[in-house]
Amino acid sequence: MIYSEKKLGKIVMPQTITEKIFSEHCGKKVYAGDIINSPIDMVIGNDITTPISIKAFEESGAKKLANPDGFSIVLDHFIPAKDIASANQARISRDFAMKHNLRNFFDEKDMGIEHALLPEKGLVVTGDVIIGADSHTCTHGALGAFATGMGSTDLAYAMITGENWFKVPESIKVIFNGKPTKYVTGKDLILEIIRQIGVDGALYKTLEFTGDAIQYLNMDDRFALCNMAIEAGAKNGIVAYDEITKEYLSDKNLAREPRIHYSDEDASYSQVIEIDVSSLEPVVAYPYLPENGHSISEAVKDNIKVDQVFIGSCTNGRLSDLRVAAEILKGQKVAKHTRMIVTPGTQKILRQAQKEGIIDILVDAGAVVSNPTCGACLGGYMGILGDDEVCISTTNRNFVGRMGSRSSKIYLSNSAVAAKSAITGYISDPRV
Repeated sequence: MIYSEKKLGKIVMPQTITEKIFSEHCGKKVYAGDIINSPIDMVIGNDITTPISIKAFEESGAKKLANPDGFSIVLDHFIPAKDIASANQARISRDFAMKHNLRNFFDEKDMGIEHALLPEKGLVVTGDVIIGADSHTCTHGALGAFATGMGSTDLAYAMITGENWFKVPESIKVIFNGKPTKYVTGKDLILEIIRQIGVDGALYKTLEFTGDAIQYLNMDDRFALCNMAIEAGAKNGIVAYDEITKEYLSDKNLAREPRIHYSDEDASYSQVIEIDVSSLEPVVAYPYLPENGHSISEAVKDNIKVDQVFIGSCTNGRLSDLRVAAEILKGQKVAKHTRMIVTPGTQKILRQAQKEGIIDILVDAGAVVSNPTCGACLGGYMGILGDDEVCISTTNRNFVGRMGSRSSKIYLSNSAVAAKSAITGYISDPRV
């Protein structure tokens, strides 16, 4: 159903898609700057953050979840448990899930990185309001939902009440014009935006991604695009529902019916940014901030030797990432001085990659393929960097010490750049 914004006999102020999603949830018109209470469609916790939420939930005296089917726990950061502490953390969530007979509980039996797994399961839907105790919850905006990260106690409040408060964010309209060239992906588009506006350029605002280039971005690209909205300080990133969204959702057992909204043509934006993607090269973000973007041509000239290549995470651990890596690595070998780690985002992605022969190609080339996990991305396990080591990574953050040693360096890129760099041992251009 498409919600019309026309009212007979009344003048209605134009709205952005984010304002419309909140208006539909609140049952009244709301606009940027308004403080609101909104029902939450999906609350998401993981093995690091959920134990804190559970403690707050139980200390409040709450006995049951306000919306059990609207609460998901995904054990994805340190599972299978890397040590005793992580095993005990996971046990808190497992015990809570069993006690409350939680339907949407995911551990080793059905593994996946939360922001890849939940869309795959049909648990996040167009028009939803979604919160998670993980900053990259904004990923789900790719489906035309409002999705944002919050703290663990905010999560507990939503577990108890089924709602939470928000300040409706202002929106920045990003217009992507043109058709991306080969090996220019959603990751490059968001790295370019962050390069232009900086890591605080969209602080507590919506990044609304529009323009004719959007039609050339598959859902994996859109997830990557919205995933890193937080790296510009944004409250959320969002792409409006279209035929690509419809196709993606068509084979899912959806938790709810999609609620489709579009921004009004004359909606108010705090800023409008236009980018011609037809002239954009793959972008590499140098240490130590995602805003430190350089073209792949510049990176090649800088002759940057890499010790580790990582393809995975909630940004770029999807099937299309594995496919492009296999396309580039087929018949090739990882450089002698370089190691390569590939982490599929979910078990389903892993199994499909096996069926397509992708895993054989990657392993034959010299890569190691792990179970789905966030571990390497946050410097937890399964890919920690040692002193002074250099990694080119498809993850979302390259802060000091993000993936291990504080003297290590992380360069962010798309999967094609990462795969080509694995072969040469230096940051390389997949187009040549």
